[in-house]
Amino acid sequence: SPHLTWSVCTPRVINAEKSEFNEDQAACCQISIRRREPGLEEDEEWLILCSTQFLTGHYWALFDGHGGPDAAIIASNYLHYCIKQKLEEVVGGITEARPPMHLSGRCVCDSDPQFVEEKHIHAADLVVGALENAFQECDEVIGQEMEATKQTGGCTALAALYFQGKLYVANAGDSRAILVLKDNIVPMSSEFTPESERQRIQHLAFLFPKLLDGEFTRFEFPRRLKGDDVGQRVLYRDYFMEGWGYKTVEKADLKYPLVHGHGKQARLLGTLAVSRGLGDHQLKVIDTNIEVKPFLSCIPKVNVFDFALHDIKEDDVLIMATDGLWDVLCNNEVAHVVRSFLAENRTDPQRFSELAKCLVCRARGKKRGHQWMLDDSHEASYDDISVFVIPLHNREKD
Repeated sequence: SPHLTWSVCTPRVINAEKSEFNEDQAACCQISIRRREPGLEEDEEWLILCSTQFLTGHYWALFDGHGGPDAAIIASNYLHYCIKQKLEEVVGGITEARPPMHLSGRCVCDSDPQFVEEKHIHAADLVVGALENAFQECDEVIGQEMEATKQTGGCTALAALYFQGKLYVANAGDSRAILVLKDNIVPMSSEFTPESERQRIQHLAFLFPKLLDGEFTRFEFPRRLKGDDVGQRVLYRDYFMEGWGYKTVEKADLKYPLVHGHGKQARLLGTLAVSRGLGDHQLKVIDTNIEVKPFLSCIPKVNVFDFALHDIKEDDVLIMATDGLWDVLCNNEVAHVVRSFLAENRTDPQRFSELAKCLVCRARGKKRGHQWMLDDSHEASYDDISVFVIPLHNREKD
């Protein structure tokens, strides 16, 4: 039957067969959030066993490892547990239309409800906060775990949570999620790269110059400066600038730029191509004592899509994929593949899984001689490629 329940909608994490091992990891599960009666002791286990009061969420996540798969594996096993934990901590506020100032429901100050109202705080804000806290907690756990086992590396994280009629997409890194609807495409995340986060990264170096250890300059220049540039007035940007200015080049400006390169070649401290993610606690710039972690953020940006405000049609889907897909296919191309594939495969009960495979194969290309090529004779993706296709129409009712 076409009524795919979400719990069996399997991901496809397929290594592009171009590397030894797969650094991409995926996870999907139901998350049950327990509602505790206020005033009951934590350790009354019989109550927990008998409790029928659960809120259920559905969770999918992709993790793109770098420097090895270790951080991605820990994150895929643990992030959903952190999310469950953080949601349970605030569940009393989530079940109210407007969260109370005090979780106990007490009102210490008469104007408390008014402040909550004026600040426009809703249940959805508590879910967003729980996701942000969960990423932070998961990052700490990865740091401890990897230090204990002498593992290294990090990963990007893209997580989707369907909870109480809303879809929450939390992103830390350069994976991407889009909704492909009948008549439009809704981006549910944006990429965090050294280039897109240049100002945040430069500002940190401005506040804590010691982090650069005299090896890097925080200024951005259109190209790496050479000795002959000293004394010249050249284009530059500092942390507070969206626009460009001119700066007289000093000797210190010849150091390697904190953020350097363009597009896929952009690097943070000449080392990492992403600026947010989990792990990388041990990562240092090669041949220096400079830590990369202070410039990396583990905090996701969370976007919310409220199903109550949209008329969801039969073939509307959420596409989540690691950068292996988006490096070679744009949103419009992916949407075109999605719509035409689903239109041609109306009756196949496995059509969403097959579509995920189809997208992976498109990005992977075909081998011609020693090269992997796309149909339009551009180079194919050499990265790991992972794709979730999640149907939105027959959502199980809350």
